[in-house]
Amino acid sequence: MDFELTDEQRLIQDTVRTFVNERVLPSAIENDIAHRLDMSVIEGMAELGLLGIVIPEEYGGAGLDFVAEALSCEEIERGEAAFRTLISVHVGLNSLALLRYGTEEQIQRWLVPQARGEKIACFGLTEPAAGSDVAAMKTTARRNGDVYVLNGSKNWISYASVADHALVFAKTDPAAKHKGISAFVLEQGMPGFTAADTEHKLGVWAGSTGELFFENVEVPAENLIGEEGQGFEIAMYGLDQGRFTVAAGACGVIRACLERSVEYARERETFGQPIGKYQFVQDMIAEMVLGYETSKLLVMQAAWMKNEGKRNTRETSLAKWHATETAFRAAHLAVQVHGAYGYSAEYGIERYFRNARAPIIYEGTTQIHKLMQAEHALGFRALNGRDGEVSPLCSWAPALAPVQRERPVATGA
Repeated sequence: MDFELTDEQRLIQDTVRTFVNERVLPSAIENDIAHRLDMSVIEGMAELGLLGIVIPEEYGGAGLDFVAEALSCEEIERGEAAFRTLISVHVGLNSLALLRYGTEEQIQRWLVPQARGEKIACFGLTEPAAGSDVAAMKTTARRNGDVYVLNGSKNWISYASVADHALVFAKTDPAAKHKGISAFVLEQGMPGFTAADTEHKLGVWAGSTGELFFENVEVPAENLIGEEGQGFEIAMYGLDQGRFTVAAGACGVIRACLERSVEYARERETFGQPIGKYQFVQDMIAEMVLGYETSKLLVMQAAWMKNEGKRNTRETSLAKWHATETAFRAAHLAVQVHGAYGYSAEYGIERYFRNARAPIIYEGTTQIHKLMQAEHALGFRALNGRDGEVSPLCSWAPALAPVQRERPVATGA
């Protein structure tokens, strides 16, 4: 078992850490308060290759592995959640789905400019009445000759009004439930395709969140990704990729809260001594340490499986659930350590607290991930959709393989 990082992984970690220190953190509080998306940061991320970090070099990407992606997401979210969110939707949900399911022509047309950072991409799955229940979506795509006519809407879409390309899911066969969902790439400027920003959010004020609207949008048939009815499979694959970056980014929140709290607890004095001398404060610091290291180990377990080409739905789900809940807890504790200063925008701690709440909801709520983990353990759901292939550290899983072979199980999510 080797926990050592390669020289390449160390280099990207150090490079992104420096970038965050110099380009993100100095204006993070100001941009958050002003609800301003700093496009210059996104341009910098593109220059570093982060917008195509795990995409092969032959397709315009950096060709790095998933450990490098996890380390980068941690550093980025240590600075600002909005920019890690971009990696999630642009790389994880959109680009990696195109890499797996797109034709060579589609890859050259959409993925290559995305990997180079020349185009921004988003992912259109969630609807007002279809979040966790994907099959409840109302957006439709009707075939009409050489085009599909899309009608409907999506909401809570990160970078909706900024993206050049959108991977959109719609029902081509409404009666077939999840088996009737198909995936399409839509381009900004298509007649009938519009976007609007979402206002009055609890957090991620420095980011872009919005809605997508489709009013008789004629999408060329060659924009269909995969086959008709394959959309649910594509969406679930994309979510495996996006959830991984969410978990990795949450590690950055925990670390930021830990580092800031340790610094403050050393300097702040009450009753003649640093507050870090008090056991109640030490208890909060210790909890952050445990949360950070357990979260990162789960993320790295999923990263290893991704690098090995093993399906990792279960492991990524576990990392996402634990890391996001832990990040919110760490932010809560950091506010407590800082007292009134933690509640004030002056120190920026409350920004981590607000930003850490959304990841507990998006890309699978905590409750959805708990359900998945329980069904895996009970044998009601095939482990990673196969005959018990999981992380080799998971000693209990092989015993469930016979149970799973004896009963029909859901393998979609």
